Amino acid sequence: MSNEEYKNIAQYLAAAEVEKREVVKVTAEMKPDLSVEEGYLIQQELVNLKLNEGKRIIGPKMGLTSQAKMTQMNVDEPIYGYVFDYMLIDNGGTVSLNQLIHPKVEAEIAFIIGEDIEGPGVTGAQVLAKTEYVLPALEIIDSRYENFNFTLPDVIADNASTSRVVFGTALKRPEQYELDLVGATLSINGEIKELGAGAAVLGHPANSVAMLANMLSRKGEKVRKGDVILTGAITSAIMFHQGDFISGKFDGLGEVSFTVTE
Repeated sequence: MSNEEYKNIAQYLAAAEVEKREVVKVTAEMKPDLSVEEGYLIQQELVNLKLNEGKRIIGPKMGLTSQAKMTQMNVDEPIYGYVFDYMLIDNGGTVSLNQLIHPKVEAEIAFIIGEDIEGPGVTGAQVLAKTEYVLPALEIIDSRYENFNFTLPDVIADNASTSRVVFGTALKRPEQYELDLVGATLSINGEIKELGAGAAVLGHPANSVAMLANMLSRKGEKVRKGDVILTGAITSAIMFHQGDFISGKFDGLGEVSFTVTE
């Protein structure tokens, strides 16, 4: 594929997000043999489009961080995308359905990085030593593809379905917790819908950041000081509807919530 083709597909996906409409996955018609590597090249063009519009990266996010999801997608490592400033929702704030397509929410632990982390060969222990704070988060994923129907290269190209994020307001030092044992519940209107623990994320959320650093090193990049990184879903993703109150409660880390409006 040429750079022009990558840019065209990136613009196709960007328009779907802006216009809040589903589109056919890239591998259905535009590029049936799309590879993972090409998916990341399209993602980079999508990121460049947003940066050129004046949007700012908050940090990377990891996806497919459970063994079950990796097995389902037939891969041996997660994927990553990027969270931008326009995606942030205040804790306790509102999420407007008319700004999205078919959103789902999942509970995650986020890391605030205190020092650059450069791979390859990074370990979870090294990540913890360079993490300034951890905090609870709710990620709202919203694939631009019809019915969440996509292949692995498709979802990578689509910035890993990244859409909105609600971060908690309580910052905690990582050494205060055994993050693999931190439990989380995801509730809608007071009813628990999903629950899980930090170990669901590659055995420990720090392993997710380590893997990210090692993946980024392949293209000469690194995890940067100040990045706020979503490490991956502790719970399954669930759909929500207008009027719902969504709450994630994390052992020791606090609560994060939002209300769904029209």
